[in-house]
Amino acid sequence: MSDIKNKVQGLDPNVRARDVKNLAETTGNIYEVLSIITKRAKQLNVDIKYELHNKLEEFAVSTDTIEEINENKEQIEISKFYERLPNPVIIAAEEYMNGELYYRYNDKSKKKKE
Repeated sequence: MSDIKNKVQGLDPNVRARDVKNLAETTGNIYEVLSIITKRAKQLNVDIKYELHNKLEEFAVSTDTIEEINENKEQIEISKFYERLPNPVIIAAEEYMNGELYYRYNDKSKKKKE
């Protein structure tokens, strides 16, 4: 997941309209495309959350008292970076549009279509 910084560097974090017919060209069905993008977005979300928690674990203080709250500038910078990341759905949609996603069908679904 360390390449997430490189992947989202030039990506616009704002949502923009997409051509539905253009999206459905590869599969022939817009619902299949949305399912592919959704599954990839869920994977990205889990990976980003895991990475963020691992980085913030380094700053965790294990005390039972809540006497004093220390601000750590590095912790704040890490949190700000992850807040500015584009939504995982935007990242997944961009990956799909660039042809970077691999997807396949289960054998059961192929048998049903035949």
